[in-house]
Amino acid sequence: MPIKVQSNLPAIKVLESENIFVMPDDIALKQDIRPLKILILNLMPTKITTETQILRLLGNSPLQVDIELLQMASHVSKNTSSNHLNTFYKTFDEIKSNTFDGLIITGAPVELLDFEEVDYWDELCRIMEWSKKNVYSTFHICWGAQAGLYYHYGIKKHALPEKLSGIYTHNVLDPHHQLMRGFDDTFQIPHSRYTGVKLEEVRKAPLLDVLAVSEKAGVSIICSKSGRQVFVTGHAEYDRDTLANEYLRDLNRGIEPQVPYNYFPNDDPLRVPPMVWRSNATLLYTNWLNYFVYQATPYDLNELENYAQ
Repeated sequence: MPIKVQSNLPAIKVLESENIFVMPDDIALKQDIRPLKILILNLMPTKITTETQILRLLGNSPLQVDIELLQMASHVSKNTSSNHLNTFYKTFDEIKSNTFDGLIITGAPVELLDFEEVDYWDELCRIMEWSKKNVYSTFHICWGAQAGLYYHYGIKKHALPEKLSGIYTHNVLDPHHQLMRGFDDTFQIPHSRYTGVKLEEVRKAPLLDVLAVSEKAGVSIICSKSGRQVFVTGHAEYDRDTLANEYLRDLNRGIEPQVPYNYFPNDDPLRVPPMVWRSNATLLYTNWLNYFVYQATPYDLNELENYAQ
């Protein structure tokens, strides 16, 4: 899928080196089609890395995607330059009058805080409420999934005995669901979190379908019956070395983390982790774009308010 972004976004060089089709603004304007409008609310501290990871997964379909990056006005990012944010990101006030085919809400390293203690929680709630009438389908990642489940369905997150970090095997519960089409019976994706949601509590929500679970990592993929909300409790978008970088970061902080599960060969941090989840991640995002964004979104996005959640 040609990804339409600003021509000087740092992610472009990385993606082009991987033969992922990135389309600058000037070329995209010459195509007589309506691109899919995707808004990415990036809550991760390493914003440039996360931009690249998500754009990579959106770039595997024949349609044009118009990307808009969103930041929180109520939070000051300490790990990304203000120049990058001012150049490539918008705030909610700048986009709230617009409509979008899809919205991606990333994870955030604030899991140990109660939702209401997060400094941008009120702003995030406004965005999630706004999305009901201004976005057709929203894809929530990790803490973003926990936040969405809590806000929309009242499902609480629970602290885990220790950090869940590693590559976990998941079982597909509904292979005929559109989001899971093409998946093998089992698949692997990374997780990196201190909290989780309980399967039995998710199943009490009548408007939600549980699509994949892991014996060790718990409930993993959830979709609303309308297809307008998707929740993924792991990080399918992670790079090969993301968990390694997190592990080394925690070591340097004196946290004494466990070696990520099923990640380093023989649990040896000096060895290169095998990349065993890229195809699963690509399929997950492609299915979401195809079945719940491209095929389901009305051509005229002004009609979104007529579609039930």
